[in-house]
Amino acid sequence: MNYKRILLKLSGEVFGSQNKGLDFTSIETVGQDIQKVRKNTDIQMVIVVGSGNLFRGRNVQETAIDRIVADHIGMLGTLMNALALQEAMERMGNQTRVMSSIPTNAFCEPYIRRRAIRHMEKGRIVIIGGGTGNPLCTTDFAAAQKAIELKCNIILKASNVDGIYNKDPKKYPDAYKLKKVSYQYALENGLKAMDPTAFALCQEHNVPIVVFNCKNLNNIKNIIKGRKIGTFITKSGK
Repeated sequence: MNYKRILLKLSGEVFGSQNKGLDFTSIETVGQDIQKVRKNTDIQMVIVVGSGNLFRGRNVQETAIDRIVADHIGMLGTLMNALALQEAMERMGNQTRVMSSIPTNAFCEPYIRRRAIRHMEKGRIVIIGGGTGNPLCTTDFAAAQKAIELKCNIILKASNVDGIYNKDPKKYPDAYKLKKVSYQYALENGLKAMDPTAFALCQEHNVPIVVFNCKNLNNIKNIIKGRKIGTFITKSGK
């Protein structure tokens, strides 16, 4: 495998549980794992973060709370996670830049495609918060969009499961993990590992995805080396 530039999608769960919010011990561990991946390599990295540890817009769908406002709150949550990760990584000696898809110039840069690419070319880790900058779009979709814009070779989706299963392993003891699937299979079977709009966008632009367990981010290094970790999603599924 020859991955020069990767996009790492981190779900909010790696930053802490929804009841706890920001868990700085967990964030420190995430930073250390990312540092190990980058050590002694020239891999360029952009990270898109979620906010599930702080707030999920879908959790208020059955309430009177306005969905657009809920999504705005979620976008702000992603920026909190992005800044927390930046602080941990900068303390370890890494060069990072937090970029936001929504205007927050007081504490991070606006997301500008060419500037993000330049940061990566200079060896900086780019951490993107704010999703796409628009409501009704998930951070999965934002990850797919940014991967295409920034010409990333692959999306590494750190999830709370260790891959994609043929059915829910929590409900069905005979469920088994799928090592490779196609985008079309993921869409036709309603696989929940990623937003279907993200699958469709990656399918259109042929960006491969690996879904793996966020509890072991050290596997990023193994994936880059070509080892079979999690579930690989490609155009052909082969």
